[in-house]
Amino acid sequence: MFPGTHAATTPDKPAVVMAGTGETLTYAELEAGSARFARYLYDSGLRRGDVIALISDNTPRVYEVYWAAQRSGLYITAVNHHLSAPEAAYIVTDCGAKALVVSAGVAGLAGAVADHVDVGVRLAFGGEIPGTSSYTDYDTALAGISAEPLPDQPRGADMLYSSGTTGRPKGIKPTLPERQVDEPGDTYVAIFGQMYGFDSDTVYLSPAPLYHAAPLRFSATITAIGGTVVVMERFAPEAALEAIQTHRATHSQWVPTMFIRMLKLPDEVRARYDVSSLKVAIHAAAPCPVEVKQKMIDWWGPVLYEYYAATESSGITFIDSAQWLAHPGSVGRGGVLGDVRICSEDGTLLGTGEVGTIYFERDVRPFEYHNDPDKTKAAEHPEHSNWTTTGDLGYLDDEGFLYLTDRKAFMIISGGVNIYPQEVEDCLALHPKVLDVAVIGVPDEEMGEAVKAVVQPADGVETGPELEAELIAFVRERIAHYKAPGSVDFTDFLPRTATGKLVKRQVRDRYTV
Repeated sequence: MFPGTHAATTPDKPAVVMAGTGETLTYAELEAGSARFARYLYDSGLRRGDVIALISDNTPRVYEVYWAAQRSGLYITAVNHHLSAPEAAYIVTDCGAKALVVSAGVAGLAGAVADHVDVGVRLAFGGEIPGTSSYTDYDTALAGISAEPLPDQPRGADMLYSSGTTGRPKGIKPTLPERQVDEPGDTYVAIFGQMYGFDSDTVYLSPAPLYHAAPLRFSATITAIGGTVVVMERFAPEAALEAIQTHRATHSQWVPTMFIRMLKLPDEVRARYDVSSLKVAIHAAAPCPVEVKQKMIDWWGPVLYEYYAATESSGITFIDSAQWLAHPGSVGRGGVLGDVRICSEDGTLLGTGEVGTIYFERDVRPFEYHNDPDKTKAAEHPEHSNWTTTGDLGYLDDEGFLYLTDRKAFMIISGGVNIYPQEVEDCLALHPKVLDVAVIGVPDEEMGEAVKAVVQPADGVETGPELEAELIAFVRERIAHYKAPGSVDFTDFLPRTATGKLVKRQVRDRYTV
């Protein structure tokens, strides 16, 4: 299934509704717009396997661009619009984009990126991008283009980026499907449609940025099936409850930080909104504290469904509310998309209750890291190339339920967003007043984890609040603000091995034990 199917039967039905403004994109509009843009891309020389990059805020046009790529055999790379211009430009360049589409809603970043990339097709929608003439107006470019679908519509795929431990993000490149866009075989439709009861009556609330893998993929699945996606321009706790009530949302997806913020609302505010329409509230992206999840089930009922996965789609586990109440803290069982294997560092299969690296066994390797064969190889099991891992650690109980005990390379997950310390450390190491630095995640009641820098100052440097503020500002000037430390502690010594490797676990243990 795909939007064209529903445009023929329910043309005026809303495919996408913006929660804040009420702006609506019907299935007829989505079909015509995506078909028109697909033809424009073809006329511009893009062919199967080429890449289109998208830098946008949450807007209905994201789906038009997405489905144009999907019906053209193209990869679509959605870029985090909170990145700095050099970071975003790196992704646009690394993915090999032959077309770049930007939104005036992120005009500052879009304008700055234009000076750093070499992309032939550049379009901007929603208004002008001040300070540059690099972009052609999207609507002007497509004026007069036929909305008749191309005779050949090979299915495309997303190629999203997940940061590596060195701080450089890596593209996760799946194999393109060998089928047309309107032919069956979509994994998300097949698995999640049945599991969560997605159908044409589904009203799906998406409160997160659409450049993230889960919001983009799940909401696109709803438009494939024929339901309605309600998109929040940005998350706010009371506004989310209002959106559930106003649109009678049946399904939704969250990260634990959103739960925490909604639970912090005064009781009278929470009681003001009727959330009884919710049949399924999906959550993932970060570990959910047991107490938080229990409170959400007490409030919303047994409608919470959790999964553990990664952008790489190496595998997935699932758990519903009833299973979680019997196995609190678990992220579920595998089997739907690969079996879970727990292995030691040398690849030996471990037994029940033993902590090790989490692998998923698939029939084939599900992904590769774009332009990085070494990283792709490192994700494989030493003896089984179809067992892949993202480096997380955990264990299985005697019923096969998975529990996470650590995260890859000390990755920080703050508000459901992955932050890799190495990038921040590399930035701070350049500051003249810093002799050595370790960046870690520390527990945070609202965000799950917060970024903290532990700095060994250069000789003779006076420490204190002024230096802390200076270092934080130094980072914020150079990389995305959300990666910058929220606090800086100072120390006389940071533990390193004889070969110079930072023993980060010892640093982190100061704050977590």
